[in-house]
Formats: sequence, C-alpha cells, structure tokens
Amino acid sequence: MAPKPGSATTPKKATATSSKSSSNKAKVPSSKPAKDLTEQSAVAVNEKEKKKQNFIIRTIWTLVMIGGFFLIIAAGHIYIIGLVVLIQILAFKEVITLAAKPSIEKKLPWGRTLNWYFLATTIYFLEGESVIYYFKHIVLVDSFLLPLAINHRFFSYCLYIIGFVFFVFSLEKNHYKFQFTQFCITHMALLLVVIQGNFIVSNIFSGIFWFFVPAALVITNDIFAYLCGITFGRTPLIKISPKKTVEGFVGAWICTILMAIILCHFLIRFDYFICPMKDLGTNAWSNTTCTPNPVFLSSAHRVPTFLQPLLHTDRVSFPAIHFHVAVLATFASLIAPFGGFFASGLKRSFQVKDFGNTIPGHGGIVDRFDCQFVMGFFCYLYYDTFVATHGATMGSVLQSAILNLDHKDQIQLTVSLTKYLANNGIIDEKVVKCITSVVGEDYY
Repeated sequence: MAPKPGSATTPKKATATSSKSSSNKAKVPSSKPAKDLTEQSAVAVNEKEKKKQNFIIRTIWTLVMIGGFFLIIAAGHIYIIGLVVLIQILAFKEVITLAAKPSIEKKLPWGRTLNWYFLATTIYFLEGESVIYYFKHIVLVDSFLLPLAINHRFFSYCLYIIGFVFFVFSLEKNHYKFQFTQFCITHMALLLVVIQGNFIVSNIFSGIFWFFVPAALVITNDIFAYLCGITFGRTPLIKISPKKTVEGFVGAWICTILMAIILCHFLIRFDYFICPMKDLGTNAWSNTTCTPNPVFLSSAHRVPTFLQPLLHTDRVSFPAIHFHVAVLATFASLIAPFGGFFASGLKRSFQVKDFGNTIPGHGGIVDRFDCQFVMGFFCYLYYDTFVATHGATMGSVLQSAILNLDHKDQIQLTVSLTKYLANNGIIDEKVVKCITSVVGEDYY
C-alpha cells in the first residue's frame, strides 16, 4: 500500500536529512582551531625570529662596546674623561626625558632649557674643580685662569642661583606641583648621575687602575650573576627584580673576588695603569714612569694562626692591593647591584621597559651604567681614605704661596729657592746672580 501523505515515513526522511545537515554543520567549526593553531605557530615563529635578531644585534654591540672601551683606555686619560662626561650627559638626558614628557603635553616653556642649564652649571663646577685640584701648577700660574681658579666656587654658585631665580620666574598657575616635581627630579638626576660620575673622573686622575678595575668588577659581577643564576638559582632575591636569585647573588660575589685578584695581578705590572695622571697627552704608548703607591709593592703580611699549620709559615709576601681589590669586589657584588635595582624601580614607576634606545639591543645608557655610578663613588672614597698618600704636593705648595703670600714674600721665596738649588749644584750660580740683580738687594 502506498503511504499516505503525512505518514511516518516523511518525518523519518526529514530526520535523516536533518541529521546529515547537522553533522555537516558540526564539521565546519573544526577548521577554526586549525586556523588558530596556524596563526599561533606563525606568531611563535615571528617571536623566535625577533629574539634571534635581537640576540645578534645585542652581541654585535657588546663586542663593539668592549672593543671601543679598550681602545679608549689605550688612547689616554683625556679620552677616558671624555667618555665619562659623555655618559654623564646621555644618562642625565634619559632620566630627564622620562619625566619631561608631561611637560611637552602641558606646553610649559623653559622646562627642558632649565634642565640643561643646571647640567652645564653642575659640570662646570665639578669638572672645573677637579682640573684645578690636579693641575694647580698650570692653572694658578696662568694670568687668565688665575681669577677663575681662585673664585671658581663663587662663580659656580652665581650660575646656579641664576638658574634658580629663572625657575621661580617660570612657575605658572595650576602647574606648581608638576613644575616642582620636575625640579626635584632634575636635582635627583644631577646627584645620582652627574655628581657621582664626577668622582669617577677623580679616580682617573689618580690612575687608570682606579677607573678600570671598579668598572671591570661591575661587568664581571653582572656576567657571573647571570651564569650562576641560570645554573643554581632557586631562591628569589628581591621583588623589584624577580629574575635575581640568592644563589646567583652569592655565586657572583665569590667569582668576582677571584677575578679581581687575577686582574689585579696582571695590571699592577704596567706603570700606565698605576701611575697618577701628570700629563693630559699620556697614552698607552707613552713612556710612563712613576714611584708606585706602596700598595702596589710586595710586602710581608702575618698569616692568621689557624692557617699557619697549613701554610707552614707565619708570614707571606704579596702586594696589599690584592686585599683592597677584594674589598672593591665585595662592594661591586653586594652593594653596587642595588643601583640597578633602584633603576628598575624607577622604570617601573614610569611604566617603561628601558630608559632609552641609545645602545641597540641593550636599551639606554642608564640601563647599562646604573651600577657604575655607585661603584665609582665608593672607589673614590675608599681610595682617598685607605690608599692615597696625603703628602705635600707641588700644586698644594704653589697654591699656598700664591693665595697666602704677598708679592714681596713670593719674590723672596723664589730667590731663596733658587739659592738652595744652586748650593746643591742643581742649577748654575749665574741664575742666582741674574735673579738677584733683577729683584734687588731687598730680597737677599
């Protein structure tokens, strides 16, 4: 019998068709996960390629910086000082740029101009003071430089006060809080970057050793902290820098001390590194000689009682500088890294990854030299307190004679010194007669 319209067979067919249709629909979405996986894979490949490219750029610029650093070391003191001043300026620029962006939006005039004015004034005061201190025998006998040298601090203060007054005049209603914040950030940058950097310049005057070793120890510690951290690191060190570990921190300390002693053992053989700067034209190819500081000379040291049975002696001989570089290495490992942690906190406060892009693959100058400023300042204080020999120098004697004696006493001092040199056969007696005939009998 033929089925009637509307019988059960019609719904069955419809159901079958519906079922087939629904199964086809169910298969369609399955292509989306595959598409998503393809996109994710492409993103992963791009990300991997970016990391590879960044690694290559970072490596190339690391080699460039290392090569350039050694080239500048060999070029001489004046180029090293120029490098430090350049780093000071670039680091100051990066810090100020972070804080100055809102001032551009607010269209406040003179903000950046005042920042650079205060930087120039600070550098004039600090670097000028250093030059006067180390080259008094040149500065104090030059008729043009003499007034600048004698009144240097007063001139520097006047320059600062001009900037201070100009800042007050530049204050605008509804922007007081922001402008005073900028003023404070500028002075913080001057204190932490420029002023601390000036002590690094003082270290250069004392000898390239006191510049090169602290800088090398910070770099060494950074390398070993990374290596020890990825090898043994388990315990987080500080929240502000989550990747730092206690194991990496301690391991880097031990390795840095060992490297410091090895580096010191090599460097003290060269007068170019250990001699204080006497001539701005000195370089690695100059015939540099001097009487070494006693710390660079071998001397006897008493062995602790508990080590005497092991070493079979109660005294050993070695240069005391090995002990001093161990102290510097300890500071470079345990304290200087907090300069980096401080910089990390500052970046997070401004919500930026790096201070800038001055060095391709490495970020900004501050990202690379944040610990160096702290280390350089400590090295200056340590050297001045425990290593420097504070005797009378030609510069200090000359300064005392120029500032404290009148012209008559200065002439008499000259005649007396000339006679002393002639009596000891250092100069000819004719020089004494020539001088005394010119100045007259009043100064005999």
